[in-house]
Amino acid sequence: MSEILLSIQNLRTYFHTFKGVVKAVDGIDFDLHRNEILGIVGESGSGKTVANLSVMKLIDEPGIVEADGIYLDGVDISKKSEREMSKIRGKDISMIFQDPMTSLNPLYTIQKQMEEVLILHTKLNKEERRQKCIELLRQVGIPNPENRLKDYPHQFSGGMRQRVIIAIALATNSKIIIADEPTTALDVTVQYQVLELLKDLVREQNASMIFITHDLAVVSQITDRIIVMYCGKIIEEGATVEVIHHPKHPYTEGLLSSIPRLREDKPRLDQIPGMVPNMFEMPKGCSFSPRCKYCQELCQKEEPVKIEHSAGHFVACHYPLGGVGIE
Repeated sequence: MSEILLSIQNLRTYFHTFKGVVKAVDGIDFDLHRNEILGIVGESGSGKTVANLSVMKLIDEPGIVEADGIYLDGVDISKKSEREMSKIRGKDISMIFQDPMTSLNPLYTIQKQMEEVLILHTKLNKEERRQKCIELLRQVGIPNPENRLKDYPHQFSGGMRQRVIIAIALATNSKIIIADEPTTALDVTVQYQVLELLKDLVREQNASMIFITHDLAVVSQITDRIIVMYCGKIIEEGATVEVIHHPKHPYTEGLLSSIPRLREDKPRLDQIPGMVPNMFEMPKGCSFSPRCKYCQELCQKEEPVKIEHSAGHFVACHYPLGGVGIE
């Protein structure tokens, strides 16, 4: 395995409300290696987006973020001030958000919005910035980039807007790209194109990427390793091939079973029974136990700890599975 670029140690993000404390991220640890694409998967409310916003110090009150350490290239950025973090965001770590229309300002041209990050993090002059913008748009597959720079976001399709966001994220050759469900709002054909583009560009720049999604089918196409989150905790982690074909946690198995397949013997989709628990009233023991078909008495009493089931494959389950996953 390559050198560790980002190391998260005991990250906790709690929201203190009048109703109680919501443990959105509850003591997670993971590493991102250099030149690696890491997928983080889970249902809405699992904590995957909050975890990455916490790394970038983008959590507002009443959220409180604590960690034993968040090390970027060996430097603990969890202790950095807001002023210091503003120099890291966009330069060392860039983020691609889910909805490109809310990420782009409708009042400014594409050129003005692309140049903003270049002005902040580079020493390029005006003409050099323009040429850089043209080069980036061409790189992400936008035709006639010289003229498109003058256009506004509403003049682009959804897929093209997402390409612009990718271009902005790649503008400063960031070490890490965090992509938060970047293809959710796109149709299937465009989704595939954007995924392939993102994967190729990240590899070309020798960057690393954290790819956040709820869809294991999508993450299986692009990632080297997968982390599965549930109720603010990591419940399974391992190489993509291993997790997809040999899931050890019942929740991961459930996510894989719910992926649509063209099989005559399975006319109906499988689904995970029940709902994600209320974060104010978490069940005792394993948080997944109320929805787990394999649940036993121990599961309802003791919370499982994450253990290494096989080389590089970790699972937090009292009774890890031995079945086969997606075909």
